Amino acid sequence: MELGAEAKLLRIFLGEADKVRHTSLYEVIVREARKLGLAGATVWRGIMGFGGASRIRTARILDLSTDLPIIIEIVDREERIDRFLPVLHDLFEEARSGGLMTLENVKIIKYLHGNEKE
Repeated sequence: MELGAEAKLLRIFLGEADKVRHTSLYEVIVREARKLGLAGATVWRGIMGFGGASRIRTARILDLSTDLPIIIEIVDREERIDRFLPVLHDLFEEARSGGLMTLENVKIIKYLHGNEKE
């Protein structure tokens, strides 16, 4: 992506315990984003949160949850994000899980490709 380019930030909120075909939903989402050639994806693990069911999930040792909040962030051009949305819809349907997706306008101020270390 070009510097100064307008792009979209797709933010996906879900639970750590959400699965698709015995694999974590967040992992499947990141792998699908990579397959479709999106610019990149980052998964964040929350230490505390609640969603639509209002059940608090926390990483505190006394009430440690195995279903912590997960946030996935993907930044790319609008048309590429738009092509990915039906894939996300199908994955959430298959997982039969709740979640939230938001889309924001962002401006790219620096984007560099690193050397592949894989």
